[in-house]
Amino acid sequence: MIPMSAFHSMLIPILTGMILLAVGFNFRDKNLGVFGMWVGMLLILGTVIYKILAKLAD
Repeated sequence: MIPMSAFHSMLIPILTGMILLAVGFNFRDKNLGVFGMWVGMLLILGTVIYKILAKLAD
């Protein structure tokens, strides 16, 4: 089972990224909306890549 601290360290950036993607998509006609989608995508992708690299290092 995954310890709760590891679960939260993975869940928080992914949820934040999804919220930024949703808000950014609603405001995609403005520069701030596009930036929000970009940051949200990087948060989700960065978390996934970090977990993959951590698993490969074991």
